[in-house]
Amino acid sequence: MKMQSVVSMAVLSVVLMAGSACAGNQAQGKSLYDRLGGKGAITAVVETFVGNVGGDKRINGYFASTDLVKLKMHLVNQICEASGGPRTYTGRTMKQTHAGMGVHDAAFGHLVEDLVAALDHHNVGKTEKDELLGVLGPMKSDIVEKK
Repeated sequence: MKMQSVVSMAVLSVVLMAGSACAGNQAQGKSLYDRLGGKGAITAVVETFVGNVGGDKRINGYFASTDLVKLKMHLVNQICEASGGPRTYTGRTMKQTHAGMGVHDAAFGHLVEDLVAALDHHNVGKTEKDELLGVLGPMKSDIVEKK
């Protein structure tokens, strides 16, 4: 449950980032979803990201009892929807998911580092990466409970 919350936090961050990115992408003629490479590429990034988080001793305790298959599905759907793709995220809000978890600033930062590492591993372009990460800031207030 805790792992799902942290991962969901990251996923929603990415999803929200992607949604914000779509507006800026219209000038380029392609949605962020398309520029990311579609569902297959997003799924690959999510797999790497969840693996990174699982191996990150700084935060993996949050995910100790998380259903990873379900988490990955929600993350993929969130990112696809937020980036203008055909999938729909049906999970809880970030605030609902993280309520009472006691997530602190440092944990949020470590999660973002793990996400950036996954994006870099899959050679996601700077523009697309920046668009995705651009939404993380506003989401932080719904996730972090401890400074």
